[in-house]
Amino acid sequence: MSELSRILIVDDEPDTVGLIEITLGSAGYMHESAYSAFDANQKIKNVPFDLILLDVMMPDTSGFDLVRELQQDGMYLPPIIFLTARGRPEDIEAGNALGAKGYLVKPVTRGRLLDAIKAALYESA
Repeated sequence: MSELSRILIVDDEPDTVGLIEITLGSAGYMHESAYSAFDANQKIKNVPFDLILLDVMMPDTSGFDLVRELQQDGMYLPPIIFLTARGRPEDIEAGNALGAKGYLVKPVTRGRLLDAIKAALYESA
């Protein structure tokens, strides 16, 4: 995938979203943001994304439940990287069971985030 890949950032924390937007923008990625699972669901159904950065803990629906819902709806899902504060082994296993291409525990460095994105995009190409 080229650096013109479109990435959806899903996180309910505006400061976190802002930092990720800066990181992606400086690396040449196009991006959109959603601050809830509901908003993400609407965007995913209407915009073709190449990758989703998805928080697990959100106030309306967890990132895990959002993925399950979209899978049940038969939606094509691009690669998903969970980017979350939940780093327990059972959480990582749950993310992997849903087909995640990465599971990063916050805080994450800029380099590690970009490496995970590049790997997930390359693997899905």
